[in-house]
This record gives sequence, structure tokens and C-alpha cells, in this order.
Amino acid sequence: MAGADDHHWRTVPRRGNELALRLCSALVLGSIAIASAYLGRGPFAVVWSVAAMGVMWEWISLAAGADRRSALVVGGAALAPALALAATGFFVAAVVVLVIGTLAAAALVSAERRSWVAGGIPYAGALGIAPIVLRSDSQAGFLAVIFIFAVVWTTDVIGYFVGRAVGGPKLMPQVSPNKTWSGAVAGTVAAAAAAIAVAKTAGLGELLSIAMLAIGLSIVAQAGDLFESFLKRRFGAKDSSHLIPGHGGLMDRLDGFVTASVAAALIGLARGGFGAPGRGLLAW
Repeated sequence: MAGADDHHWRTVPRRGNELALRLCSALVLGSIAIASAYLGRGPFAVVWSVAAMGVMWEWISLAAGADRRSALVVGGAALAPALALAATGFFVAAVVVLVIGTLAAAALVSAERRSWVAGGIPYAGALGIAPIVLRSDSQAGFLAVIFIFAVVWTTDVIGYFVGRAVGGPKLMPQVSPNKTWSGAVAGTVAAAAAAIAVAKTAGLGELLSIAMLAIGLSIVAQAGDLFESFLKRRFGAKDSSHLIPGHGGLMDRLDGFVTASVAAALIGLARGGFGAPGRGLLAW
């Protein structure tokens, strides 16, 4: 006789399959990210430029409505040269091109969607340019990127599993009903532990400062995750696209990395300048 137990056994395999897809996708994407960072500035810039273009496409597809085609053309025309400039070290020029492209895109779309559509260009540009800035440091660029990967990925993974296992009060239910305070706190603590592990392996000092940096970046990453959830809810979408099996779209996978990498790049630039952003981030 069919009943609750039958429903349970039909549901569990689906959840197991979804988790397997998430794990496989994460392993593939993580391997590409780490390998490109190890191979050097050129391959790394190519990978993150492709990711940035994909994120821009997802954002504008969500937000632009009938103005999608013209916004994509203008956005691509601005983002591609901006990323090329960043890859060759012309970071200020890259930002100027992004600003011009953002203003042009805003002029092409209807007033009620203008700010949302235009926002996709600097958002995607930030995803591409911030990690390229960090990797540009010839001495500490690779380590800086690995550090950000460790913080963001640990926050995401531990937060996901602890949140599902422990549950408890919701973090921001009106924006993301599945995220809990238990997952957020666990992800932040785990990020600090992962950062200390990376720092000790690399022989960095001031582990307390590194842990505090990781905590701040973990919180910023979670804020980026919540912002992307808010964006999808604003436009009635469950996922930003269906590009990645088990994860949805690139924005769904990289939402926390965008904000964390921007914060890390700004810290690195403030302390190390354009010549040493990786050392500026990690040397305390």
C-alpha cells in the first residue's frame, strides 16, 4: 500500500542525486579555478573573464525584460574590453570603460528597470577584475587567490551542511528562507579555521589578524549570497540560469565570491598598491 514511506523513498534518491550533482559540479569548477590560478595570470584572466561574461548574461536576462538584447550588446561591448584591459594591467582604464558601459546600458532600457539592468555590468566586471587584480601580484598573487577560495568555499560548504543538519532561526527569511543563523555562524568559524590552515602552510605570521580577516570576508561573502537571493526574488526566479547541474547558474555559484574578492582586492590595493595587492592582503 502506498503511503508516507513510499513518498520518503521517492524523495530521498532525488535529494541524493541533487547533492551528487552539486558535488560533481563543485569539484569540476573548483579544479578549473585552482588550475588556472596555478598556471598564471593569463589563463586565470581568461577563466574569470568567461565567468564574468556569463554572469552579465544571467543578470541582464533576469532584469532587462524586453530590453534584453540591446542591454546585452552594450554590456558585452563594455565588459569585454574592460576585462582585456584588466588582464594587461590597466586596471583604472578598465574601471573607466565599465562606468561608460553602465551609463550607456542605463540609457537604453526603460526607466523602471534602468538601475537594475545597468547594475549588472559593474557587478560582472567586479567578478572579473577583482580576482585578476589579486592574481597580478607576482609574489603572492597565487596564494592570495587560494586564500579567498578557501574562505569563500568553506563558508559555503560548512554553512550549507550545518544549516541543513542543525536548522534553527532563519538568517533572513524574507530574502532566503533556507539560510539559518547556525549555518552562517558555522560557515564563518570554519572560514577562519581554513584561513589559518592556509596561512600556517604558507608560513604567514599574525594568525590572529588572518583569522579576523577571514571572518570579515566570510561575512561579506554571505552578504553577497543574500543579495543575489534578493535579486532573484525581485524578478521571480529560482535560479539565475541552468548552466551548472545542481547549482543553477554562475551567479548562484559565485555570488559570495564576487563580494569577497572585491573586498579582498580593495584591502590588498589599500595596503600594497597595484604592485603588491596579494601581499597587501596577506602580510599583517
